[in-house]
Amino acid sequence: MDESQKPLLIKRYASRRLYNTETSDYVTLDDIAAFIREGREVQIVDLKSGDDLTRQYLLQIIADHESRGENMLPVSVLNDIVRSYTNQATQMMPEFLQASFDMLREGQEKMMKNMGTISPIAKVPGFEALQAQQEAFLKAMTGGFGGGAAAAKPEAAAPKDDSPDDLDDIKAELAALQAKLSKMGK
Repeated sequence: MDESQKPLLIKRYASRRLYNTETSDYVTLDDIAAFIREGREVQIVDLKSGDDLTRQYLLQIIADHESRGENMLPVSVLNDIVRSYTNQATQMMPEFLQASFDMLREGQEKMMKNMGTISPIAKVPGFEALQAQQEAFLKAMTGGFGGGAAAAKPEAAAPKDDSPDDLDDIKAELAALQAKLSKMGK
């Protein structure tokens, strides 16, 4: 397995501290959430027993976000999940959720790929920077679902030259385009 595809191994010590084996330092749940948002797979194991604790810690990260008011899971969905533990849906729920997130990720990828071909605005100078900004926004809105598959390419996310002159040019071009579009709408 390629080193970049291996899960990041985090070991939990008896003191409950989490240790990143790649960087040889201690990490927090927020650090682990950041690794996942960056597209890394993470595996958390108990140092003494070797038990895989990944699911437990991922659920804790979700619970922490939800308790801070970052509500992504509607109460009705949470109720459905609780109900699914008590019936035959227990066996099909994991596959259903995985398929749903796969469809979301594929739709996001297709939308970003087609974004430049749908509209004649794609030929406007500076559109690439705008598209990169939109990709970053969508990634942030979806929380980077599914790891690196939906992640924007680093070279596409950053403008080629971010000097103030280029940014002023882009702003001027966008303002001119907006003016032109508003005249067309009248």
